[in-house]
Amino acid sequence: MAQGVDSLFRPVGTSAIQFCPGCQSAYSELTAEPVCQSCGGLFEIRNPAPADSAGQALTGQALKQHFARDPGAQTLGLGSGVWRYENMVMPGAGSAIVSHPEGNTPLLSREALARYTGCDGLLLKHEGHNPTGSFKDRGMTVGVTQAVRIGATAVACASTGNTSASLAAYAAQAGIPGLVFVPAGQVALGKMMQTLSYGARTLIVRGDFDDCLRLVQRVATQLGVYLLNSINPYRLEGQKTIMLELLQQLAWEAPDFIVLPAGNLGNTSAFGKALREAHALGLISRLPRLVAVQADGASPFARSFREGFATRYKVVAHTVATAIKIGNPASHDRARQAIEENNGLVLSATDEEILAAKVAIDASGVGCEPASAASVAGVRQLVHAGIMQAHHRVVAVLTGHVLKDPGILTRIHQETEPPPHGANRPIEIDADVRAVERILTGFAPAP
Repeated sequence: MAQGVDSLFRPVGTSAIQFCPGCQSAYSELTAEPVCQSCGGLFEIRNPAPADSAGQALTGQALKQHFARDPGAQTLGLGSGVWRYENMVMPGAGSAIVSHPEGNTPLLSREALARYTGCDGLLLKHEGHNPTGSFKDRGMTVGVTQAVRIGATAVACASTGNTSASLAAYAAQAGIPGLVFVPAGQVALGKMMQTLSYGARTLIVRGDFDDCLRLVQRVATQLGVYLLNSINPYRLEGQKTIMLELLQQLAWEAPDFIVLPAGNLGNTSAFGKALREAHALGLISRLPRLVAVQADGASPFARSFREGFATRYKVVAHTVATAIKIGNPASHDRARQAIEENNGLVLSATDEEILAAKVAIDASGVGCEPASAASVAGVRQLVHAGIMQAHHRVVAVLTGHVLKDPGILTRIHQETEPPPHGANRPIEIDADVRAVERILTGFAPAP
């Protein structure tokens, strides 16, 4: 059921709060506690309703016009596709803003991928165009800005790679020590090198991501380090702007489906909150269907969905899509709300389906890391199942850049025998024009 502005926002002119939906407790917007101290639940941010500089409430067309002319409310956020929406993310952040800038990622259309999926109306929202190569920068600009606001002495996260790279970059920019916990042997080379290069102290934990997350939560509680995983509600405020920006790019006409990869479920939760607020404010007139796609070997949320969310499952995760290799998603409850409110679906795709979709995305000239391709694999599944039609307008979110996982590229294109479909083997030749001619004779452009 659609909710009104009064139930989602605080009155204009008041301060934001960190609110626990579980026990209805309210905390200051500047509290550093990672979870509710009364019940252990996760916080959500309740901002004051959007307003202009004169304190007049903004809704509908007036709010659309505000976003259209506002490239970033403050000088420090100028040009940012996150801070453009400051009054729905962190009103009054002002001089605390830590921005590269980020956001302003493209909506892409490729005929080859329309043919591959069977969906003529497919668009790709490519978050790999962010500064560190993934969507995490949207949440991290807000999370690190909050760390500055509260005077944090250090920031920390558990990560499968993208979060650690983003935290390291933004912490370096802010001049705050960064500490990251990564599972041993389970982080793609590109992501690990980014994290080390940006200067975060990197701790390799003998365990999986879920072990890392449990450890960093204890560290945050016992050692006073500010936690910047997606259980942090300010991270989700930043990630809301993926949805706000793509809706603005579509002239505030909601698509039929929005499809995204799903791991720890932070984006699923953030998208649900953004859609809830956009609908209440009159930015959109209807809600799209939200589709979360997990990897088969890391799909506890998909299993719960198939059983009507009667049980919350945990699994030992196994998948080549390391960015979504998570067996106990922290944002399960928030993501469930997002799926239920948006007539959503939760699917899972095999590693073979994910890699086939990745090969197709790469060959179209777009490129993405493996986990990103889960969204396109999900679109293909839904078209083949008859749930999604060729004429539907669909946005598939790509979450990370093609160079995030060079190891998988080497496996596909150089190492695997026999070569998988789409493998593009390099060819060694003599320094001779005739050798090039022989290659050109046999060359045929990809269909």
